Amino acid sequence: MQAGDYNDRADVEHFINGARTRGTGQRSQVVYNPATGEEARRLLMGEAADVDAAVLSAKKAFPAWSNTPPIRRARVMLRFLELMNKHRNELAAIITAEHGKVFSDAQGEVARGIDVIEFACGIPQLLKGDYTEQVSTGMDNWTVRQALGVVAGITPFNFPCMVPCWMFPVAIAAGNTFILKPSERDPSASLYMAMLLKEAGLPDGVFNVVQGDKAVVDALLVHPDVKAVSFVGSTPIARYIYETGAHYGKRVQALGGAKNHMVVMPDADIDQAVDALIGAGYGSAGERCMAISVAVLVGDVADKIVPKLAERTRSLVIGNGMDSASEMGPIVTRQARERIEGYIEVGLREGAELVVDGRGVVVEGYENGFFTGGTLFDHVTPSMQIYKDEIFGPVLSCVRVKDFSEAVNLINEHEFGNGVACYTRDGNVAREFGRRIEVGMVGINVPIPVPMAWHGFGGWKSSLFGDMHAYGEEGVRFYTKQKSIMQRWPESTEKGAEFAMPTSK
Repeated sequence: MQAGDYNDRADVEHFINGARTRGTGQRSQVVYNPATGEEARRLLMGEAADVDAAVLSAKKAFPAWSNTPPIRRARVMLRFLELMNKHRNELAAIITAEHGKVFSDAQGEVARGIDVIEFACGIPQLLKGDYTEQVSTGMDNWTVRQALGVVAGITPFNFPCMVPCWMFPVAIAAGNTFILKPSERDPSASLYMAMLLKEAGLPDGVFNVVQGDKAVVDALLVHPDVKAVSFVGSTPIARYIYETGAHYGKRVQALGGAKNHMVVMPDADIDQAVDALIGAGYGSAGERCMAISVAVLVGDVADKIVPKLAERTRSLVIGNGMDSASEMGPIVTRQARERIEGYIEVGLREGAELVVDGRGVVVEGYENGFFTGGTLFDHVTPSMQIYKDEIFGPVLSCVRVKDFSEAVNLINEHEFGNGVACYTRDGNVAREFGRRIEVGMVGINVPIPVPMAWHGFGGWKSSLFGDMHAYGEEGVRFYTKQKSIMQRWPESTEKGAEFAMPTSK
């Protein structure tokens, strides 16, 4: 398969029962190239009838797939892993063309998705249960983990490959069938991966893609044959997904928004901290749920670090993501850029010091692209909207605090608890930070502490609705249900009815 294969038609379609289909919907939506601002192709928007078709296909495929031995399911996943490695650059180019992130960042996204696929290849080991012999006289007890059935994933625009890979490889390897509803802003990566799965030998109906918007989401949430839903996106939608899915009796894992802080202690290596803030704050134009959007500067470190941040922010190389010189690409859509730049105006009205204003950037040769520059605020306070809200763009806010305790309290009082980092050379500070901070993913001198595939991803507070994190062993638990089996045979039983609660005897 070549990168162009996914684009052999002008329209981005659905993938149901092993084949691309235009579906039943009459609506379509433009997919833009954010670097040029031009229409790249049209997305066919699904409706409830398309969800019904996908669920029916997945439901029919489930009995045979769940009864397939785990080792054989793992071999299909291994072939998919090989194909993903073979075509990683083509997939990264598709991501850059529709999302805008620089090509090296897209390559990194694909690599992190591949990590989870590789983890899912170990499903025979991951599905092993527990066994106790002679739990009672003549009786043994063991547990097994079994697939749920038809499960669904609803994924965001910022990682059109990696986030779906947090879900479907583990779910499918565990014996489930899967329906993916990708973002309508950059949907082609999902279709490309569907075609690779088919090439890997995945049976028809095990993996399906339904393109669309809220109509598709709601149809998945209310469908009686969808047993579980996994979601990544903003907190208001995550809460809606969680509440609605739970109302209809589904297992739900809904990852929400973030406002990730990075604490810089006075003893930190200033140059390392500046590098970390620039990369984590402006990488992927800040359109990451793990982006650092608040620098918490302790004591006198602020006066040392803000001028260096300003210099580096002004010198960011902004351009087409496929240009190897570019450090930051465009914003995904014109509307997203307008929202981000609207927050800059809000910050000015609130009294924050605008050190670097990223608005008004024009890239030569791409004058119609959705570009904005890096923006840096200083003297931001916790009462400001730009501190409270997830801006999801290249806007970095500096908050000054007097000491370590104030920094910890500031972060712990925030609504979100997704990711956090602390830069220090003091081992005791690092240890106390890791223990006391109320955030799900913590980095010590690591600016973007995204766990590896076998550890699991998830935040705290309003950053996660549900009990289990994504991928890793948490993902295996989410996509399976435990069954406990107690067994004894007639020759080992006593005669007569037993009316007491069974005990170990």
